[in-house]
Amino acid sequence: MTVDPDAQRPAPRRRRGPRVPYALLVPSIGILVLALGYPLGWQVVTSLQKFGLAQQFGKPPQFVGLRNYLDLAADSYLWTVVARSIAFCLVNAGVTVLVGVLVALLMKAVGTVPRLAVQIAMLLAWAMPVVASMTVWRWLFDYRRGVVNYVLTAMGFHFTGHSWLANPLSFFFVATVIIVWMSVPFVAFSVYAGLSQVSDEVLEAAAIDGADGARRFRWIVLPMIRPVLSIVLLLQIIWDLRVFAQIRLLQDAGGTPSETNLLGTYIYQLGVGSGDFGAASAVSIFVLLLTVALSWAYVRTLLREEDER
Repeated sequence: MTVDPDAQRPAPRRRRGPRVPYALLVPSIGILVLALGYPLGWQVVTSLQKFGLAQQFGKPPQFVGLRNYLDLAADSYLWTVVARSIAFCLVNAGVTVLVGVLVALLMKAVGTVPRLAVQIAMLLAWAMPVVASMTVWRWLFDYRRGVVNYVLTAMGFHFTGHSWLANPLSFFFVATVIIVWMSVPFVAFSVYAGLSQVSDEVLEAAAIDGADGARRFRWIVLPMIRPVLSIVLLLQIIWDLRVFAQIRLLQDAGGTPSETNLLGTYIYQLGVGSGDFGAASAVSIFVLLLTVALSWAYVRTLLREEDER
């Protein structure tokens, strides 16, 4: 009877990867979890408490469980603000991405000097502080000394003394113009970076085959920059859903808060204005969940693509 020598050999041990890189990541992950987890945990705990007049004089808040969430769910004004905020962020994100793509195509088509001029102008607009830019925009749309009313009146329209911020529709029109103006540079630079990766030889071959500019953009350029457009659109939706400073400053300039509140200003009104930090924290948690719900489709697409790899 012969014995196979290979059968008597012990199974080779699986080599383990180095643990040092993972150990070096622990401090960074700990700092990240602490920086993000503590505010979130504080919001959750605060949303389960009741704040009122007694708490402003030092009395500890009362634990009420899910009462704040139940009260907010029965508040019809909250759902009005939610619907208004979703519509506002979707419209602004769509317009911003559309204008940003057009500006990126313009930068791709023009020469070096015009492209540098456009890029410098967008960088200046992007780098301008929000309060400084809002001061200029409030002056432009001022109903007494505004340049917009002056120009429209000079063109034959009756806009003398017209208050753009008094009416909710014109209020959100002005807000859309401002937010799109502030957000277009990021979209334009991102899409332009994606356009620079499109091969000129492929576009020239498509042109030789008879494809016009619209077809080349539809069937060649757009599929290649679709990942960039997806992430840019997702970021714009998140940013526009959480917009606060522009809306708040426009309300201070003449807007009616009850008719123009979005989720950010409504949270500010509940917390700082009314002192009800429990309800404000509950709305904040709701905004977080709403953001996850709006971005879940894109995250699911990323996970699907990762599994296919």
